[in-house]
Amino acid sequence: MRLRRKPWVDQAIHDFDDFVFPKDNPASEEQKGKWAQVFDRQAPLHVELGTGKGDFISQMALRHPDINFIGIEAQQDVLYMAAKKIRELGITNVKLLVFDINNIETIFSEGEVDQFYINFCDPWPKARHAKRRLTHVGFLKRYSKLLKHPGKLVFKTDNRPLFDFSLEQFEEAGLQVDDVSFDLHAENRPDNIMTEYERKFSGFGEKINRCEVTFP
Repeated sequence: MRLRRKPWVDQAIHDFDDFVFPKDNPASEEQKGKWAQVFDRQAPLHVELGTGKGDFISQMALRHPDINFIGIEAQQDVLYMAAKKIRELGITNVKLLVFDINNIETIFSEGEVDQFYINFCDPWPKARHAKRRLTHVGFLKRYSKLLKHPGKLVFKTDNRPLFDFSLEQFEEAGLQVDDVSFDLHAENRPDNIMTEYERKFSGFGEKINRCEVTFP
């Protein structure tokens, strides 16, 4: 659900210019292939496609200070809330981007990313919109170019039809799928970090699907 527009965010987002690339100063080819320099250190690069309010990426960054994290989100109003969270937690290994994932190849070079995360993306339920799903084979081919090999994609969704579709797409792309779960929370994994969406809908009894995909 799209949030009501907050015009004041366009100025307030600049309080976080040290780690946020807002829509009026977006990431571009200037950063492509140079993210280690942007972070001012050499470290594995993990990218979350669809950051939302930042629960997942902030907790991942706290648990893994040795990794550089990038969160990408199309809605600046939503990313502002993620930026506040990052600042309040004193996290320094995260960069946040207001960016359209469809243009992802303009900001990362081949082999620059170590791991992607896709958490509860838009399922685009109509068949004619299948190519817009972030796990469609068309997107998978693009991720493959940007990942170091072997690289990994970790995928979570509460939408079982989308998950089944995604498993088919992973197979079509010749990818290795491991650690498949059709009811993640029933497994009580201590290492699972929930997104705000996951916390809400699992509370309603929705089953969470998850898998890890290796690009060989």
